[in-house]
Amino acid sequence: MLTSYPSLPNFQWPGSPTGRARKSLRVHALFGGKKDDKSDDGSSKAGILGNMQNLYETVKKAQMVVQVEAVKVQKELAAAEFDGYCEGELVKATLSGNQQPVRIEITEAAMELGPEKLSLLVTEAYMDAHQKSVLAMKERMGNLAQSLGMPPGLSDGLK
Repeated sequence: MLTSYPSLPNFQWPGSPTGRARKSLRVHALFGGKKDDKSDDGSSKAGILGNMQNLYETVKKAQMVVQVEAVKVQKELAAAEFDGYCEGELVKATLSGNQQPVRIEITEAAMELGPEKLSLLVTEAYMDAHQKSVLAMKERMGNLAQSLGMPPGLSDGLK
């Protein structure tokens, strides 16, 4: 049954005589179109708003997965240790995956070089360990991004 609304204009169809039968024209567009009375199950959300809700739910689920995986990666890195060495391996610096110093090992030969040279060797070993730790973190975060299906260019932001 078609209902005529006073606010909607009545259109005359071609071929119908003037003053006789008029038919109403109803337009169903935007936000899902005509709702079918037979589908009252509520499982199908019609139109743009329903699609936005589905997209929102999908994004929320993806955020949860990313957070869980990121925490897992952080714990793995925190438990890891990275060793760095100076030239000649006279000094060994060990850092955690969080780039926190764990220990410094200095050989007798390094001690005999004097305080200024020893300071440079310790710094060099520390920088080597730090670089290894950062590279490991970048690799793990890149793997995480790749496992989540992110395009390669986007995963660079996680590094």
